[in-house]
Amino acid sequence: MAHIRVMTKTEFDIIIVGGGLAGGLTALAIARQNLAVALVEGQPPDALTDTAYDGRTTAIAYASMRLFRRLDLWPAIKDVAEPIRDILVTDGDRQTRFRDGGLSSFHMHFDSRGLAGDQTRDEETPLGWIVENAPMRAAIFERIKTHANITLVAPARRAATAMTAGRARVDLEDGRALTAALIIAADGKQSALRAEAGIRVNRWQYDQLGLVATVAHQVPHDGFAQEYFLPSGPFAILPMTDTKKGRKTLHRSSLVWTEKKRVAKALVGLDDAPFTDELHTRFGPYLGAVSLAGPRWSYPLSFTLSHLFVAPRLALIGDAARAIHPIAGQGFNLAIKDIAALHDVIAEGRSVGLDIGALNVLENYQRWRRFDSVSLALGTDVLNRLFGTNNGAVRMVRDVGLGLVNAAAPLRTFFMRQAGADVGDLPTLLQAD
Repeated sequence: MAHIRVMTKTEFDIIIVGGGLAGGLTALAIARQNLAVALVEGQPPDALTDTAYDGRTTAIAYASMRLFRRLDLWPAIKDVAEPIRDILVTDGDRQTRFRDGGLSSFHMHFDSRGLAGDQTRDEETPLGWIVENAPMRAAIFERIKTHANITLVAPARRAATAMTAGRARVDLEDGRALTAALIIAADGKQSALRAEAGIRVNRWQYDQLGLVATVAHQVPHDGFAQEYFLPSGPFAILPMTDTKKGRKTLHRSSLVWTEKKRVAKALVGLDDAPFTDELHTRFGPYLGAVSLAGPRWSYPLSFTLSHLFVAPRLALIGDAARAIHPIAGQGFNLAIKDIAALHDVIAEGRSVGLDIGALNVLENYQRWRRFDSVSLALGTDVLNRLFGTNNGAVRMVRDVGLGLVNAAAPLRTFFMRQAGADVGDLPTLLQAD
């Protein structure tokens, strides 16, 4: 069980509300500036690091990995991080009596070797890594509990927040009150802090659920990530580390399966054997026979985009700022860029003696992050709608588009760097050495 220091301090430089992956990483990033940070989380840390709480995986782009390395987290998770050497994107088909499921003749292939020389320290650097959430959370909390500049306030729930000209106050349900110059909202896409600040959002629900499971397969994946665009939604097969079952080696992949709500609800209720049969119709034969290697999860998919990312003494990060469709696997990498950008904005403000919670300082963060967020959020929405139809004319246009990108090396390189979160004005924590 993680040891948690008894909280006696009530005044901090920054209070972070939400101790998930984004909130925990933000605490570590900000604390390296020798600022006093309080991390407020409603769940006990031991619960957050349990696989039963979150058995999902996360894609970490190669530029995002630089933040983990600079926060001294990478050594703790690299052994459970599976490199993505290739990404294959295809306009997929389900299996029928007349054809196999999976790969179609129209596809894009991103090969990490195409970035050799464009990356910095290692020409073998992959496009990214797939990491299980539970060990990643455990590594983050292990660093937090020993960090002299971070006070973990958990389990504790926020009751109210008050902003004044010079300070912000967070009242907890147990009667304690914390104060700081700045509050960072890492409290998710239903952010209560965002709502209390009166920040409006664009929001809609997709008629889709995301199904997540770990599958075992006969044939090694060799670092290939595949995404099939099916009419019901994207079907992603993401490489995971091998594991042992007795003396047997299990080759594993993480499945992120987007399906129409009506069908998804029926799939969730299936026993393992018929569920696996449905997998086979979409998975294709390239990895041999597949079987479930863990529990299944499902969650509704939605779009949320905040009109503003800041308010007086408040900054939004991660899903509190925007929550996007998982079609491109970029949601967490957007949060990483938020964290790194806010780190730089705070450092710059402090270097010239400014109040880090003042709106004129925080607006620098908003200018840096909102355009990128809007572009990618709307882009993923358009992709989901474009590939979510089986209209013959639309399918022909998108297949031609896939073929053109695949044939043009400069376009492939651009999209690989986009997938690697290595485009635009990168914050210092994400820059190459």
